Amino acid sequence: MMKNKTACVIMCFIAFVGIQACKQKTATTVPEETVNTGSVKIAADESCQPIVDEEAYVFKQLNTQAKPDILYRSENSVLRLLLNDSVRFAILSRELRPDEVKLLKDKTLPPVINRFAIDAVTFIVNQASKDTLTSVNEIKKMLNGKTKMGIDIVFDNANSSLVRYLRDLSGNKDFKLKNIFAVKNNKEVIKYISQHPQAIGITGFSWLNDPDADYAESVKKVKIVAVKDENSKDAPNQYFKPSQTTLALKQYPFTRGLYLVNCTGKLGLGSGFAYFVLGDRGQRIILRSGILPNSIPQREIVIKHNY
Repeated sequence: MMKNKTACVIMCFIAFVGIQACKQKTATTVPEETVNTGSVKIAADESCQPIVDEEAYVFKQLNTQAKPDILYRSENSVLRLLLNDSVRFAILSRELRPDEVKLLKDKTLPPVINRFAIDAVTFIVNQASKDTLTSVNEIKKMLNGKTKMGIDIVFDNANSSLVRYLRDLSGNKDFKLKNIFAVKNNKEVIKYISQHPQAIGITGFSWLNDPDADYAESVKKVKIVAVKDENSKDAPNQYFKPSQTTLALKQYPFTRGLYLVNCTGKLGLGSGFAYFVLGDRGQRIILRSGILPNSIPQREIVIKHNY
């Protein structure tokens, strides 16, 4: 009986030591948070997913112990997460309003806001469609149901940043017309337009460049509509498609900034990711993506003379 008790005590002691050793091993495998190690939770506007995915992929390749956890949500959801202190780093397609900044400051979470790119709100139609030109005024009329009622206008989802942008543009706060409706996301917008000649889709420009395999065929079946801004001082009669050139020259009328909002208040992985995106390599990724980087990376040209 005594031997059994002794054996039991020894086994319990060995198990306890093993558990403690595992705990210590686990603790040592979790890297301390710095600008290039550790983890950070980031809530990102889902309409920015293509470019954010590219940035995160390269960042993780360069920093193998970095674990940015990116949650893609609608704009409204991202703002709720940020303002409720569920996340302290967000990626948005607009700047914070003064009341939102005040709310964060009152919670001792002063935001550091930086624009990192300029995107285009893009209008697409089926390859079979003859509608390849439109204007700012025409789009406003369409969003208010005053023209082209036979054409469906399709966007990603009711709480998205694109819908907020279109409401601000048109002055129509409630898209209740039957021919204006949401699908699920930007991929579904592109797929819908690829199958419906009598429709216009609205999506972010970055979704049309280097698409993923699951919707690449749909991208081939749509085309971008050129837009004229009648109120432009420089080119009121010219039509422009979104491109880095027309965005840089401010010729394409439907643009929006993409912003990093850092409320972490420390020099951790969130700051490290922001430095990367805003730095030379991060801006070059945006340059290759087709949208406009906030600061165009410089190119050094070395001229060698042969004597």
